[in-house]
Amino acid sequence: MSVATQEVTSVQFTVGKLDAGMAILLSPDHHLVEFPATILPEGITTGSIVNLTIERNEDEERRLREEFVSIQEDIFKQFSTPPEPPTISLKSVTQTSITIQWKPLKLHSADLRGIDVYRSGQKLSIQVPGFSTSCKLSGLDVAHDYEIWISLRTSAGILVSNRVNVKTHTLENLSGINISFAAIPHEGEVEALQALLKRIGANWTDELTTDNTHLVCSQARGPKYERAVEWNIPVVSPDFLRACETNGKVQPAHLYYVMPAAKSGSPELSGAGNSGAYSGGPVGGGQRTTY
Repeated sequence: MSVATQEVTSVQFTVGKLDAGMAILLSPDHHLVEFPATILPEGITTGSIVNLTIERNEDEERRLREEFVSIQEDIFKQFSTPPEPPTISLKSVTQTSITIQWKPLKLHSADLRGIDVYRSGQKLSIQVPGFSTSCKLSGLDVAHDYEIWISLRTSAGILVSNRVNVKTHTLENLSGINISFAAIPHEGEVEALQALLKRIGANWTDELTTDNTHLVCSQARGPKYERAVEWNIPVVSPDFLRACETNGKVQPAHLYYVMPAAKSGSPELSGAGNSGAYSGGPVGGGQRTTY
């Protein structure tokens, strides 16, 4: 395989004048060329003879060409790739709520204008932030079939997700219970309640999140209690879990609400014989499930 030889051109010039950083060069055939004096060798003065050698740098040409093409391809890929429809899946389900989830949205160059949630053909008035990757639907019927999907409104059009068919739990299905514990002073009671949750197939978490169905505690105080009130999560006593296990089905939470502390006494717990009136725990204007 032959290797192409690069042509090198060398031309002789006489320095005719040096002025303000510019050199006037005179070629043997009497052509005048302006040339930057700063890149001439030191000691050059009027009358000096210099040889200028010119060589084509093909390696640098190739590198810059490849870099330019790569940038063009990246720009084309970024602005020509359409946004991808989301794929949703079931995260959790209880007797009266369904939580769906999806991976971070891939919109590429499109702008997100809104996320709409649909339940069995009905558009819900749920405000879903653009950065969210999950959504909880509450206030559903017990043991009822639903079809859930989401729709993205973008600058590139409407993107509709897949549809998830799910049935809410019956009251006898306790696996949807997701507990977080707080303010239980009795030693060993939390461990006993965790063992109870294992027996009924329910779950618990150390941290309180919006995925929790109940906060179990004996005293209405502490950061978890405050967050539960803010997030409208029912705050119930340990008797709620015991009643669920004994009766074999989810019990109405309002019968076991943890009452706020009285000024001259300790916190009260509403029991099964109580009227269920609640003045200090989470309330939702009838929107929050009591299961």
